[in-house]
Amino acid sequence: MMLFNDTEIFSSGNGGRRIFDVPDADLLLIDNFFSKAESDHYYNVLYHGTRWREYEMPMYDKVVTAPRMISWYGDSSRPERKSNPDWPLELLQIRERVEKETRINFNGVLLNLYRDGTDGVGWHSDKTSSSNKNMNIASVTFGETRLFRLRHKMLKDMAPIEIPLHHGTFLLMAGSTNTYWEHQVPKTARPVLPRINLTFRQVR
Repeated sequence: MMLFNDTEIFSSGNGGRRIFDVPDADLLLIDNFFSKAESDHYYNVLYHGTRWREYEMPMYDKVVTAPRMISWYGDSSRPERKSNPDWPLELLQIRERVEKETRINFNGVLLNLYRDGTDGVGWHSDKTSSSNKNMNIASVTFGETRLFRLRHKMLKDMAPIEIPLHHGTFLLMAGSTNTYWEHQVPKTARPVLPRINLTFRQVR
C-alpha cells in the first residue's frame, strides 16, 4: 500500500498563515506548521506504528464500513471511544506544538487514515456533547494533499470554502465553526497516496 519513498512525493504548502474572514467561524490555516523533515518523520511513525482499525457507521437504513481507518487516543474513560490509553511520544510532541500555538488544552485525538482516493468523509459536523457545542478542533495533516471543504449550514447562497491540506499543514476550527459549518474530504478519482489526519479535541 505504501512505497518506501512516498514521503519524497509529498508537498508542503506555501500559503503561510491565513485567517478566514467568513461569518460564524474562527478558522486559522498554517502551511508548513511542521517542516518537511518533521512531517516525513511523523508520517512514517504514525503510518506504521498506529493500531489502525475499520469501523462501522449508520447510513440511512443500514450500517456500512466507513471508507477510511481510524484510531483514537484520549484521556477519556468513555468505553464507546475504544481509547488507546498510552499516547505515543510522537503524538505527545505534536499535541505540545498544537497547544503552544493555540493556547488550548486538548485531551483527545482522532487519527484518520485515508488510504487512497476511494477513502473520504461526507458532509458532517463533528458530534458534540450538550455541554460542549462550540468545540475547538485542531487538525494536522501528514501525507498526500487532499481537498478539505466547508459549507455554511444556513447561508445556502454562500459558496463552499475549499482548502488544500498539505503535508505538515495545521488548521484550527474554533469557536462556533463546528456549530454553523459542515465539512468534508471528498473522494477523488486521481491516483493519490495515503493521507493521515489528526484532529485534537476537548473531550468532556
